[in-house]
Amino acid sequence: MRISGRAARIEPFYVMEVGKAAAELARVAAGSERPVIALNIGEPDSTAPPLVQEAALRAVRDGASQYTSALGLEALRERIAQWYSERFGIQVPARRIVVTAGASAALQLACMALFEAGDQVLMPDPCYPCNRHFVSAVDAQPVLLPTTAEGRFQLDAQMVEEHWNAATRGVLLASPSNPTGTSIDPAQLARIHALVREKGGVTLLDEIYLGLSHDAAFGQSGLALDDQVISVNSFSKYFCMTGWRLGWLVVPEVLVPVIERLAQNFYICPNVIAQHAALACFEPESIAEYERRRAGFKARRDWFIPQLQKLGFRVPVMPDGAFYAWADASEWFAPMGVADSWDFVFALLERAHVAVTPGRDFGRAGTERFVRFSTANSLENLERAVARLEALR
Repeated sequence: MRISGRAARIEPFYVMEVGKAAAELARVAAGSERPVIALNIGEPDSTAPPLVQEAALRAVRDGASQYTSALGLEALRERIAQWYSERFGIQVPARRIVVTAGASAALQLACMALFEAGDQVLMPDPCYPCNRHFVSAVDAQPVLLPTTAEGRFQLDAQMVEEHWNAATRGVLLASPSNPTGTSIDPAQLARIHALVREKGGVTLLDEIYLGLSHDAAFGQSGLALDDQVISVNSFSKYFCMTGWRLGWLVVPEVLVPVIERLAQNFYICPNVIAQHAALACFEPESIAEYERRRAGFKARRDWFIPQLQKLGFRVPVMPDGAFYAWADASEWFAPMGVADSWDFVFALLERAHVAVTPGRDFGRAGTERFVRFSTANSLENLERAVARLEALR
């Protein structure tokens, strides 16, 4: 059977290979004195809060499961718009908001609407691998630009200008970023967006971790710049609804009918039960719970990263959002008898029953030295993981 060139260009999602090995070891070690501690998973350890679960059950009981508009429930679009006003102090009209089948569908729709064969899209290295694969899937070319700790592992306007050419169509950024947990300085983002607009391109901004910002200086939406920024967001991370597969896209008004047409053909509509449930995310009781959880993630970060530093993992930039630590593990390679972070991850899993993510997925700019720790686990398990790492020294 002939496989399309498009499919052949998509690299494996290597973190899944680690996940499979960790799951098999977890099965074998279940009930033992050393169960596997999963610090490889980019998923909150809490699920949707009670009001959200109750709203889902009510929707099922009431038979509220028929197709909605491809743009999503109007009530949900209104609540998202209200959240931007209350949380960030910006006015985002509901008519510019498109509810999607997760942030993944939002990125796919945006890439289908904006990019075509031969286009180039500038992105930071490291970055979340699926973002570049969405670009490749529409036969455009992701151009990964090596970043540094000094630049918070983000692009700046000078880099964008230096690498812009006749084929460049825009930039795809993430703030806060997976895997680094770092955000773009708002002033730098403004300069990038102004440059992109001047060149007739598009600024596509992945903001799925924005709700989990820990620093007011960075916890701002790029939508505050103007109505031409395109933002991707999700109910998965801050709102703890990963498996519900619900996200949204904010686009210029002229793009709404284009996105709607694509969504009608590719998805018909987002998950209807999830949409009804998500309305309860914005109730005061739910927001209070989300804020309590956000504070918990910050507390874990503040304890865990100094412990990593003491153990010889260098975290060159303190993450200001999300729940990740992007750590240089190269000091561990020789003592562990490994050559790079890929081998290190499997050695660590075997010897300490601690699962982390290798840098291979996230780019090529020195990523063979790095691993990504996720603090989306309990403080007790983070403490156990540190103790196991100390025992290996």
